[in-house]
Amino acid sequence: MSRASAASSKTKVATKAPRRGTEPAAAPRHDPAGAGSPVKGPGRSRAARKAAAVNASAVRQADPFYARELAQYEHPLPSREYVLQVLAERGVPLSFADLVAALDVAPHELDFFDRRLRAMERDGQIIRNRRDAYLLPAKVDLIKGRVEGHPDGFGFLRRDDGEPDIFLGPKEMRELLHGDRVIVRIAGQDRRGRPEGKLVEVLERANKRVVGRVINEHGVMIVVPENRRLAQDILVAPGGRKKPEAGQIVTVELVEQPTKFAQPIGRIVEVLGNYADPGMEIEIALRKHDLPFEFSSEAKAQTRKLPDVVRKKDWAGREDLTKLPLVTIDGETAKDFDDAVYRERQGKGYRLIVAIADVSHYVDAASALDKDAFDRGNSVYFPRRVIPMLPEKLSNGLCSLNPQVERLAMVADMNISATGEIKNYRFYRAVIWSHARLTYNKVAAALYDKDPAVRAELAALLPHLENLDTLFRVLLKARAKRGAIDFETTETRMIFDDNGKIAQIVPEVRNDAHRLIEECMLAANVCASDFLASREHPALYRVHDSPSEDKLAKLREFLKEFGLGLGGGDEPRASDFAKLLEQVKDRPDAQLLQTVMLRSLKQAMYSPDNVGHFGLAYESYTHFTSPIRRYPDLLIHRGIKAALAGEQYRPGDWEQIGLHCSMTERRADDATRDVVAFLKCYFMQDRVGEEFTGSVSAVVPFGLFVALDDIFIEGLLHISDLGSDYFHYDEMRHALMGERSGKQFRLSDRVKVQLVRVDMATNKIDFRLIEGPLPVEVKTPVTPADVVPVAVGGEAGKRVRRPRAKKGEAASAPAIEMSVVAAETVEPKVRSKRAKKPATEPVVEAAPVQVGEAQLAVTDPAAPKSRTTRAKKVAPRPEPEQVPEAAAVPPAAEPKPRSARAKKTAVTPVVEAPVTVVAVVAPAPRKSRASKAAAEPAAAPVAAPASPEPVAPKPRKTRAKKAVAEPAAAPAAEALESAPPTAAPARRAARKTTTKGTDRG
Repeated sequence: MSRASAASSKTKVATKAPRRGTEPAAAPRHDPAGAGSPVKGPGRSRAARKAAAVNASAVRQADPFYARELAQYEHPLPSREYVLQVLAERGVPLSFADLVAALDVAPHELDFFDRRLRAMERDGQIIRNRRDAYLLPAKVDLIKGRVEGHPDGFGFLRRDDGEPDIFLGPKEMRELLHGDRVIVRIAGQDRRGRPEGKLVEVLERANKRVVGRVINEHGVMIVVPENRRLAQDILVAPGGRKKPEAGQIVTVELVEQPTKFAQPIGRIVEVLGNYADPGMEIEIALRKHDLPFEFSSEAKAQTRKLPDVVRKKDWAGREDLTKLPLVTIDGETAKDFDDAVYRERQGKGYRLIVAIADVSHYVDAASALDKDAFDRGNSVYFPRRVIPMLPEKLSNGLCSLNPQVERLAMVADMNISATGEIKNYRFYRAVIWSHARLTYNKVAAALYDKDPAVRAELAALLPHLENLDTLFRVLLKARAKRGAIDFETTETRMIFDDNGKIAQIVPEVRNDAHRLIEECMLAANVCASDFLASREHPALYRVHDSPSEDKLAKLREFLKEFGLGLGGGDEPRASDFAKLLEQVKDRPDAQLLQTVMLRSLKQAMYSPDNVGHFGLAYESYTHFTSPIRRYPDLLIHRGIKAALAGEQYRPGDWEQIGLHCSMTERRADDATRDVVAFLKCYFMQDRVGEEFTGSVSAVVPFGLFVALDDIFIEGLLHISDLGSDYFHYDEMRHALMGERSGKQFRLSDRVKVQLVRVDMATNKIDFRLIEGPLPVEVKTPVTPADVVPVAVGGEAGKRVRRPRAKKGEAASAPAIEMSVVAAETVEPKVRSKRAKKPATEPVVEAAPVQVGEAQLAVTDPAAPKSRTTRAKKVAPRPEPEQVPEAAAVPPAAEPKPRSARAKKTAVTPVVEAPVTVVAVVAPAPRKSRASKAAAEPAAAPVAAPASPEPVAPKPRKTRAKKAVAEPAAAPAAEALESAPPTAAPARRAARKTTTKGTDRG
């Protein structure tokens, strides 16, 4: 019998493994390449390697990675790359025997070689056909990727090569679950023109355990998964020890994966309790998103061996900073304190010290604690509960910079110029003593609110806090100069009752104390990144790439509708976005524009490739300041220590570590979002039928998401509830457009809705439209009693001049000044005919004013009934826009202009804001001698005497027209200050609910 036939017969049983639903046997843990031969590290002798090389055949030595295999394994096998190369060169599928012959595999290597092929098959590098022949997926147009399920039963394949997703119909999804890795073949197109795939092979099953709700249907117990992307119910195998009741939440372990003809089958391994039990939402989220929430026994044992305090031997090689008045500044509910700060004057510049907890001193690389920390990736902050990355003894104790105790720290010591530029820095290990545990609110009260009680309490630390604030102002100017993007968002905080449910949701005000610490942390992170990059040490950078060309094109197209543009050409920088934000921040539609700009940006992630941070406008940036709650920060600490010692830290594949940390970050966000959604639904379930006002926070093809005012809860307004019309989704304009009516709903529009349904099973809230889009809210008119008798813009008794409009043009003013005309409805006591001139000053950006029987046109409150030449001069011309019937003013005959000066006033526009104007009674004219004081009373309105009929003044000379622009400035500015901002309601859509607060960089 030939060696090839022997090999074929020897592996015949192994190659007949089930095609789908079962994974082939994994290679031993000591064999990362899947070869199965034991790894021999540095202990392998050079003679042994030389002997193995001599015995190798010419075919095996032709392996391009033979040297690598020889250095790693006692019995080197053909590398994976060599196997793929041989399959590509032969150009046909090869059986196991053919591969053994082609690669000159010895009989004693057959088992190990079979394991390597199975590992390659598991990773999708090769596949087997029905004849058990191996072939390359690319040669038969096969595509591998990960399945993303949809609650409606279909799914998509997220391709590994980054190409567009492939649609998987319900028929294919019967054999699959969300998260499975598969190989598919494109079999055509679906009805929407998308490529549609057919399942070829299941590479990896992602779901081992599933959390769900028990349902008993006709004696058959099934579990409905909480993850709605798992669209198949799980049959419960009979005979299990756990006997849950219908409606309870359980964890089920899958014993049979789904097939073409059968649903998945599992057995119940854990009963969590009833759905409405306090804290159940967190228990569900932990299991639904596979969050590790229990530390391994090895990690617990290692933690118990750690000391409770800093020991004397821990001082070795560290600087003593215990006398320095370092302080921690965190939120009221924080328990882990990563950072402490101190600032002092240094020449014309500043010295900033940022001390960060030295977690790497206690958590060794490759230890049990390190493995658990890597698996978690970061701490997860749920409402009322935290899943820490490290055990509590470390996170809240030994590694936390608690006040009045010694703590080990890694210090970033920076020298910063008077302009905010970091001149130089150094990193070193130290022992610190935090002098106080401060909160953001307390620091803000002392520094910015000047609260006497708080200032007295912090008297000893107040000079140091004021020093920090001075540096903060410098760094803030440097940030603006750098052009970093700063979007305005409002965070919220949940207040819970005794049952653990939401009692109230309140906005979390982000004050300057938050920004102070944030700027200090940003400076330390930048120095850490520069330190490692300058020493060419590998690192995990926090990268934020620039927007894609497609998103930039859509953003620019959207901005055109508003007459706006984004600078920077094809490669805009963060400063271009910052300039645009500054340009639109005072507009009523600022929230709409900001939201669209934010959605055009990419997500930040961790990567060893330093592409910079677009949003913060840094060329190099990393995370250094939170090693208690973020694993990447812990890696950076180890890298800095290695670089200081002239060594290199090698944790493994930096790229894979970056992908894992980015995944755990998204996983934590998803889990937190689920918990918050459940709590909000529970909060709203007793308010069905109530009506609310809110803003459109998102526009999707099937409707609108509406964020409610004041309670900060979001729900769906389905497209079928928008009215009796066909509405079409306009992705470019972020709008739904009515086909017949032309009605449109856009992002940030104001609507009035009614709560019609709260689904606790799916955590969904549904609304019905009552009214909308609502008109922009107009400021409340100011009554005469509200007008402050103080001149704005000039001294009392002096004229406040305003530039005249050119001939044939109407006077203009910013759009935000609409509806300030009410401040001018009460004129001061007219002292002469000269005082009547201010009545001709046009009030800008206002709409037709409603006029009653005893009211006069706002353009001339003191105009007399007589048709003298002076009266004709200020008669308004009819506007081209249609005037409401109630506000219509009979058009006067075109007057005969007396001079060029008079023609200017004839084009005074009718105001454009619907403001109710009080009746104005014209005062009796005085002699011309009193005209000198005509400009003074504008600042202090005086009640006009009752007079049934206004008397026409005598015409004055042209010189008297100088006072036309004087009185309007002061009342307009006063009304603007006293009225609430028009754009305020639209900003609410940007609010989000978080539990931790602002990320410190």
